[in-house]
Amino acid sequence: MTDYIGKIIHGDSLEVMKELPDNSIDLVLTDPPYGININSNAKAIGTSTENSRKPTKLEWDRFIPTKQYFNEIKRVSKNQIIFGANYYWENFYSSQCYIVWDKRGNLPDVPFCDTEFAWTSFKDKISKKYTCINHGFVKDSREEIIHPTQKPEKLWLLILNDFSKENDLILDCFSGSGTTAIACHRMKRRFICIEKEEKYVELSRKRLKDEQSQMTLQI
Repeated sequence: MTDYIGKIIHGDSLEVMKELPDNSIDLVLTDPPYGININSNAKAIGTSTENSRKPTKLEWDRFIPTKQYFNEIKRVSKNQIIFGANYYWENFYSSQCYIVWDKRGNLPDVPFCDTEFAWTSFKDKISKKYTCINHGFVKDSREEIIHPTQKPEKLWLLILNDFSKENDLILDCFSGSGTTAIACHRMKRRFICIEKEEKYVELSRKRLKDEQSQMTLQI
């Protein structure tokens, strides 16, 4: 397990998680692929089967996690924060603490989704709302975008600040752009990130290396 800490791993997160001991991760913070191009009926009922989706040329959207993935996430970790859990409702119990991401803030109403929400396993915390503008071309941040569903660094920093502590071990099993690794590096959290698509592994590793270099120069 120690070989994985502080790295963005290229692989299937299900197979990697099978190598991790029970409750060895303090927090899973992840944003799974939602199957944006699956048929509308499957999307409405939260089905996560390979047969429920339509073919797509979007590599990052070709995979939809099955129940096995969520079972492993819950086995290896003490707590979980999972965005897009509304697409996988059958894998989760009712939560006492949800996270709402307000993407619009005070901007005028435009034809984009105003919010996204995440399910959490926390029973000792209250639901939180974070405003981080990411509406069309209007964004709080000017960070480089390398993934179609990349979450803002600001949002991840706020979440880690409220739901973890220094030196906690954070797992992102659908790492994508590597935002979790960046945020953990800044917040002095340990991390394990796993990504299946080689393209995004390479891009996010470079992104992390650049971040680490900048932090070293600042010191």
